[in-house]
Amino acid sequence: MSFNPDSKLDPSKVSKRTGGRGRTAAIGGGGAIVVVGLVLLSQLVGVDLTGFAGLVGGGGDSGSSSQSETALDCQTGADANANVECLMVGAANSLDTYWITTAPALGVNYHSPDDFVLFEQATSTGCGQASSATGPFYCPPDETIYLDTAFFGELRSRFGASGGTLSEMYVVAHEWGHHIQQLTGTLSSTDHSVTGPASDSVRTELQADCFAGAWTGAASTTADSNGVVFLEPVTSEQIADALNAASVIGDDRIQQQSGGQVDPESWTHGSSASRQKWFETGLNSGPAACDTFSVDASQL
Repeated sequence: MSFNPDSKLDPSKVSKRTGGRGRTAAIGGGGAIVVVGLVLLSQLVGVDLTGFAGLVGGGGDSGSSSQSETALDCQTGADANANVECLMVGAANSLDTYWITTAPALGVNYHSPDDFVLFEQATSTGCGQASSATGPFYCPPDETIYLDTAFFGELRSRFGASGGTLSEMYVVAHEWGHHIQQLTGTLSSTDHSVTGPASDSVRTELQADCFAGAWTGAASTTADSNGVVFLEPVTSEQIADALNAASVIGDDRIQQQSGGQVDPESWTHGSSASRQKWFETGLNSGPAACDTFSVDASQL
């Protein structure tokens, strides 16, 4: 999915943390910390990487926890097409504009996430210390999205995703969907301690997928402050890339890839088929069709 080169971006929507890489621990050097971090953060609505806990590399202290936060020099859609960090800025601009106009129709009193932070290897968050192994996630206490862009390489190399810019922006749109759920009270009113294919945890994740699909369907009509649309029309190949990304981070696929048995009762994010289904529901029918909490388990 390409940006209109002439579209105007507001780089203040995204910040980058550089400098110290924080403290990380790995299997063999404090593995329990990694496993707990993965479990807790996946339950806090990030990408569920618990199946790969034993594959996390590194070890011990990886540097100072000191980090500096800087703005990104991303001004136009041409910048977004040329650089993955600027692509994240473009995605944030498009998503924020979309939800400013769309959320009120859903009864949501919308405001932007407090921040969208790009980091390398590790960072501190309102949900505790996070590492790249955690995957992208939304932290409700500080209403911030955290992402290490190295995750996109992991999607391709470890998870087998086909890649593409829309698949990368789908990840951001999914986390932005969790921000919508924070504003509606969904995250605080649902029980994320229970797992299973029809659990609140899975319904929460599938709704975020649906919200991501809804943004995708409207993205090529969402315009910047000058009335120039951010994104060019989406192609069928790009939709296929996004659906592929949704598929490879399904609970069943992750369990298969990690060499374990598929155990639906342990699911927190939903099957590959369900994630694809709800992305397409949003894509074709918009956010009003994303009520995953009212449907029967057989419809998830």
